[in-house]
Amino acid sequence: MHPAPNRCPVCSSELTVARLHCSSCDTSIEGRFAGGPFGHLNADHVDFIVTFVRNEGKINRMEQDLGLSYPTIRNRLHEVIRALGFEPGKEETVDVSVEKRSAVLEELEAGRISADEAMRILRGEE
Repeated sequence: MHPAPNRCPVCSSELTVARLHCSSCDTSIEGRFAGGPFGHLNADHVDFIVTFVRNEGKINRMEQDLGLSYPTIRNRLHEVIRALGFEPGKEETVDVSVEKRSAVLEELEAGRISADEAMRILRGEE
């Protein structure tokens, strides 16, 4: 079965679900139904979310799984966040000094901490 399109092929407007059908008993229900919070995402966004969940949100595991760099994965995550109607990092209010940021980047570059650890420190979680 093919995934349902989420954009009109003529005008590119968002499509709404208007008919549901049970192939077991041949019942059909017509109306206007919401596609849910992920209904309007494109296939790439949904695939990213599935991979994110499968990897328990651990970006370092996603790097290995997808063969992509940390910044690329963060950018794709931000794309999905925006597609869901949110602004990435909007709620982040942690101010990190230039000295602390430099120290963390030095530790990361030297391989003494992982990218995940660096992000946690810069977000004020450690």
